[in-house]
Amino acid sequence: MLPIMASVCLACIGSAMLTTAVSFYLGKPGIAPDIVQIVLTAYPVGFLIGCLITRPLVARYGHERTFLLILTTALLSAAGFVFTDFVPSWFCFRLLGGMSMASMFVICESWINLYAEQHNRGAMFSIYMLTTAIAVLLGQVLVALVGPQSPHLFSVAAATVLLAFVPKFAGLRWPALPSVPAEQAQATGADRRLGPLALFRLAPVTVVAIFQGGITNMNVFVLTPIYGTQIGLSASATVWLVTTISIAGMVAQTPVGWLSDRLDRRLILLVQGLVSVTACAMIAWVGTLSVPLLFVLFFVYGATALTIYPVAMAFGASQLHSRHMVAASGTLLLLYSIGNVATPGVAAGLMAHLGPPAMFLLLGGGAVLVTLAACYNLLRRPVATPIAQAVEDQV
Repeated sequence: MLPIMASVCLACIGSAMLTTAVSFYLGKPGIAPDIVQIVLTAYPVGFLIGCLITRPLVARYGHERTFLLILTTALLSAAGFVFTDFVPSWFCFRLLGGMSMASMFVICESWINLYAEQHNRGAMFSIYMLTTAIAVLLGQVLVALVGPQSPHLFSVAAATVLLAFVPKFAGLRWPALPSVPAEQAQATGADRRLGPLALFRLAPVTVVAIFQGGITNMNVFVLTPIYGTQIGLSASATVWLVTTISIAGMVAQTPVGWLSDRLDRRLILLVQGLVSVTACAMIAWVGTLSVPLLFVLFFVYGATALTIYPVAMAFGASQLHSRHMVAASGTLLLLYSIGNVATPGVAAGLMAHLGPPAMFLLLGGGAVLVTLAACYNLLRRPVATPIAQAVEDQV
């Protein structure tokens, strides 16, 4: 897995740097709120497009060649910020950046689902999630080292994306996928369109939690620099606030994954939802009273909210037949991207009209949905295997 994870890590570092750098630039006085909302929405819209176009590309060209094509697109979008500071053109660059990152995630997650076996799928997903968490953390560290206001920030980000090609240039190849049985290769219409409704009938909390992940996992990194600027934090303090969230998500991945293999994942999701709601409420009400308290609350929020996604994915996979894994992965990532698209502009508008703490009305709302869905999933009768198969085949 080394060549895959190395390329993904480097590409994610560059993407994280660009996200923070763009957010800092948009937080400057004199930039119209409408422009801010448009540029912030570009990335999630691109993410949505990436979820839709990647699967046909993988089917035609394979995982590795499609990944290289997408990585080239990511490099071009990152390079655009180096050559122009014309903000309206940044919409296109962020659109391509979001499309590229979504495509990379679809490629990697579908590759893991096809390559891994039942006994090691959780471990491989854990490595994958840890890799992306480390990448986001390193991205924020690089922003701090280069300087949030440095004119070279975009250049360093583009160079980092360029380094993602190194594993390929070094001759490292992805491990070959196992041969697919004929009955799985000839996918039925049901396999190709395992939709949200069918997934909701099998695992309601997974569908809701993945949507919450779309609201949280990316947008908290997009919105936090704006939040920090608006409440009066220095640029360096704001970078470390984003870094705190990254560290919390990274540190919590392994223990939460360990617990999810030993306890009822629905119960874990319930606890995560409750803690996330509480953290959001505390940040909104008292977070601005003390900077150390704000960092503690952000750490608690990051440790819980950023670990909901892998637990929900693991629970959803446990409810599905293996032949539906790839189709379900695409549908869940689509839901994730819808959460991305629906929220940045809304959050920016709420913050403009109600103040910076309004950001946590949205993030806390997502956590409330996870809590309610986990309660529903815990209280309802388990879906029997024959019923689950019938649900899958009726989509």
